[in-house]
Amino acid sequence: MAKNKRLEAARAAVERNKPYSLDEAIALVKANARAKFDETIELSLNLGIDPRHADQMVRGLLSLPNGTGKTLRVGVFARGAKADEAREAGAEVVGAEDLAEKVQAGEIAFDRCIATPDMMALVGRLGKILGPRGLMPNPRLGTVTMDVKGAITAAKSGQVEYRAEKAGIVHAGVGKASFDSEKLAENIRALVDAVQKARPTGAKGTYLKKAALSSTMGAGLRLDVTTLAAG
Repeated sequence: MAKNKRLEAARAAVERNKPYSLDEAIALVKANARAKFDETIELSLNLGIDPRHADQMVRGLLSLPNGTGKTLRVGVFARGAKADEAREAGAEVVGAEDLAEKVQAGEIAFDRCIATPDMMALVGRLGKILGPRGLMPNPRLGTVTMDVKGAITAAKSGQVEYRAEKAGIVHAGVGKASFDSEKLAENIRALVDAVQKARPTGAKGTYLKKAALSSTMGAGLRLDVTTLAAG
């Protein structure tokens, strides 16, 4: 009941159809983030693409200038010296066949999955489990690599993955409600810039159609997309 009252109060504080400037939106979202935990600030971008077509996919990894405020758990598929490197770099879960068995059993104790190239024959069999969760290692994203330490360090230093869903919408956490407004704005503009640069060749017409900002427990605010460009 308290949760519903909070959400109703948050919705009442915003004008549903008004496109807010980025600075206005950040101030309102932060003011309405009144949960007992540090709420995540989330950005949604509605793109003029159809991700069902191979030439219209939008996906990438970005190290946000001010981090995400979230501690990412990293799982690594590796053997021998590379497994040792992963443990020393701070990976929470490291393994090979043993880790694959845990994943198949539904025990997925990680938010980012990294694999050395020689492990992909094994990891490939887990595609139906890892794929829908956005956890499948990918060479283009730097998560299939021999530089295990570098990939783990990047993941834990505020790297965020963005990926267009079926409706052409990208959702990503861009910080916490406790962040300074300036840091949130910097993170948001960095993500928008990355998504703009990732515009696929198959995208026609208006690319960035709509944008919205919200907190975990708060109402979404429509953004004026002209205020999102990096300065």
